[in-house]
Amino acid sequence: MPNILEPEWEAELPGLRGQRVGAAAGAEKLGATVYELDPGGRVSPLHVHHANEEMLIVLDGTPSLRTPDGVRELERGDLVAFPAGPAGAHRVFNESDAPARVLLISTMVFPEVAEHLDTSTVLAMTGPGQGKVFPHGTDVPVMDALLRAMQIGTDRDRGQ
Repeated sequence: MPNILEPEWEAELPGLRGQRVGAAAGAEKLGATVYELDPGGRVSPLHVHHANEEMLIVLDGTPSLRTPDGVRELERGDLVAFPAGPAGAHRVFNESDAPARVLLISTMVFPEVAEHLDTSTVLAMTGPGQGKVFPHGTDVPVMDALLRAMQIGTDRDRGQ
């Protein structure tokens, strides 16, 4: 059984550790991940989800939060909701000189499209940890992609 106060870190990156406590507890339609951010660490780039809503609970420390309204420092016990869509864009990072710990909870609606706004990277997700990343400059107009896919299908139908 997971414990958000004494997590068993399953992922460790420079400046960041995380455990998917929702999945560990057996949740199927809710995601919950506890993150510990070292000074200078961050959870992710500024991003927006188009299908999922998220909520942040500060467990310890004073992490910073960037939203469309600007940057602010959070403190223990603060609760912030991020609706799906541009109004819910957010980035959680730690500018303080001490570690910070947060719990991020989200709906688990798939397929999901998330955009990293500062890099123009798009994530097309088909499930937890599954999907594709489309870096800046690889996008094509929707109709061009559909026409190309139809041509590939036609070529395969003809054995080409």
